[in-house]
Amino acid sequence: MKNAYNTINASRNVLALAAVLVLFSGVALAHHGSGISYDTGHLWTTWATVTQFNYLNPHPSMTFDRTTKDGKIEHWTSELLTNPSALVRAGWTKSRSIEALKPGTKVKLYIGTSRAGGLDGIVMKIENEKGENIVGERGNATAVDLDGVPGGLQPQSKENLPGAPGNDK
Repeated sequence: MKNAYNTINASRNVLALAAVLVLFSGVALAHHGSGISYDTGHLWTTWATVTQFNYLNPHPSMTFDRTTKDGKIEHWTSELLTNPSALVRAGWTKSRSIEALKPGTKVKLYIGTSRAGGLDGIVMKIENEKGENIVGERGNATAVDLDGVPGGLQPQSKENLPGAPGNDK
C-alpha cells in the first residue's frame, strides 16, 4: 500500500511541475525583441500631439496625432522602447513621465514604423518643444525628418531595400 501511495505522490509532483513549467514558459516567451516587430534601423522624426500615455510593463504605450502636409490628421499608436524600470533609473518615474506626456503636449518623436506597416511604431526618443530629451535616456538616436509626410516612413519589401541581393540601389 505504501508503494502505491509513493507512486501517486510522485505522479502528482511530476504533474504539478509540468503545469508550472507550461504556465511560466508562456511568460518567458511573451516579451519580444523590438527589432522583430519594428524597423529600428530606419528611424524618422515627426512633430506630434500626445493623445494618451500609459506607463505600463513591459513597455509604456502612447497614442498621438500628427498632421500631414495636406492638413489631414493621422492617429498613431506606439510603444516606447524603454521599459519602466529603465525609465525610473534614468529619473523618469511614473508621475514625472505622465506629467511630461499629458494629452495635448506637443513633442518631437523618433520612430521606427511597424514592419507590418500602418500607423503603428516604436518610439525611440522623445523631445519637448525646447529640444530637450524627455521620458528616457536615448539621447543619441538620429533619424530622417519626415514631419508632415503622410504615413511617415513605411516599410519596404526586402527586395526594394538598398543592399538587398540583386538590388543596385
